[in-house]
Amino acid sequence: MGSADGPKADETDGDARKARDTAVSERRFRFLVAGYAVSSYGTFLNMVALNLFVYETTGRALAMGLFMAVRLASGFVAGLVVGGLLARFSAKSIMLWANVGQGAVMLVLILAPDGMLTGALMAVSVVIGACGTLFMVALRSSIPEMVGEDRRAWANSLSITGRSLAMVAGFASAGIVVSLVGYTAAFVVDMATFVACAVTVALLPIAGGKGAGGPAPKGSEDTEGTKGSKNSESSGGSGGSGAGKDASAAKNGRRWRPVAFIALAAAPGMGLMVALRGVDAFGSSSHNAALPIYSTSLDASNPAVFVSAFWCVWALGNIGAQQVIQRYAQRTGRSVGALGFGYGTVVMSAAFIAAFAGLPLAVTAVIALIAGAADGLTEVAYTSHLQTLPATLRGHAFGLSATFENLGFGVGMILVAAALDRFSPLAVVGWSHGAAIVVAVVFLLRVAGVRRAERTGRAGLRKEEAVEGRPDRGDRDGAEVSGG
Repeated sequence: MGSADGPKADETDGDARKARDTAVSERRFRFLVAGYAVSSYGTFLNMVALNLFVYETTGRALAMGLFMAVRLASGFVAGLVVGGLLARFSAKSIMLWANVGQGAVMLVLILAPDGMLTGALMAVSVVIGACGTLFMVALRSSIPEMVGEDRRAWANSLSITGRSLAMVAGFASAGIVVSLVGYTAAFVVDMATFVACAVTVALLPIAGGKGAGGPAPKGSEDTEGTKGSKNSESSGGSGGSGAGKDASAAKNGRRWRPVAFIALAAAPGMGLMVALRGVDAFGSSSHNAALPIYSTSLDASNPAVFVSAFWCVWALGNIGAQQVIQRYAQRTGRSVGALGFGYGTVVMSAAFIAAFAGLPLAVTAVIALIAGAADGLTEVAYTSHLQTLPATLRGHAFGLSATFENLGFGVGMILVAAALDRFSPLAVVGWSHGAAIVVAVVFLLRVAGVRRAERTGRAGLRKEEAVEGRPDRGDRDGAEVSGG
């Protein structure tokens, strides 16, 4: 006859084994983030160096705009197909070849003769744009398999911190590297960063992809649905109630485009969340285009100073927010959720509008810090929320999200560039980010409505169980009522 205190030794061994496994997976993920940060440094370095090189080579601003348009268009297309690729190939292989491709095309640019520079530059814009999206989607959609569902927020925050540090380093050093050692050396450094990331990916065991690692065990569809519902409670009502039925379609990967929309329709409010992300990208295009113009109006002799200082302070706010989010996730085991994404978008957009209001520099620095912190919050909340989808739909959702982001940013750059010829930076940034605020308010009202409906439904269920006494249901609330 077994004792109630049972196999304590086995439980202790199991807990110790689980702790060791968690520590190993987190250590591996830190190495992966280090490689990702190195390649991100190369990405931000070449964002500056390549644009300058294109302008110097062609002598036309239109060519620089075309280069950026091709890069964004490539990311747009890659976002549409990456879900199908993740259903066929492992996340590790996609991340590996994405870095190999970027390193190889930089080598082509380095070795290209003068007569082929234009073609080489177009090849660089296509490959960098597509492979950057492939790597990002493969990484984000596979994080729950790499570190576990309960460590998603920590992992997302860590990867965003790495990218923010890389952005500051890349933007800050680009001018120095180009002026001191020239474009060729800058491209060699860039290529080396992609090689370093490829080696890191090749050496690490990375889970994810291939339709979430093969066929789901019997009954896993219900488990996924329950998991999605449970996550939706804590993050604003985006559970995956209908997702399990469409998992096999996503796994086959044949109809990648419908599956991407199925992934968004599988959870209430998820489609609106991705749409808000696209509008947010549209708003981001406005402050990216307006900052150099606004900075020139402040100091025409040295406009780069304000731009560099603004992004450095923004990055400090972003990194600070990641530290707070990591500690919050570690202490509570919860992510910031959909409400965090909505409120963060409102605060971030309002801060970017205020940054162009001509306030004193000290006040503008505080505003940039707030914008960075809110941006960091929205990034973690958004990524963590999409990761609550079943693994077979997650890659498609992230791919479609990347498509919306590239579309919003690309369309925004065209409209904003035209608007800045006629209107002030404050006016252009105001209506661009104002649109994001309006959509964010609609999203917050939607989340509040879903939560209210969930609370009403749970209250009605508890009342019914208290009256009728239905212990046969076996759920937690029923057990507590009947056992009281």
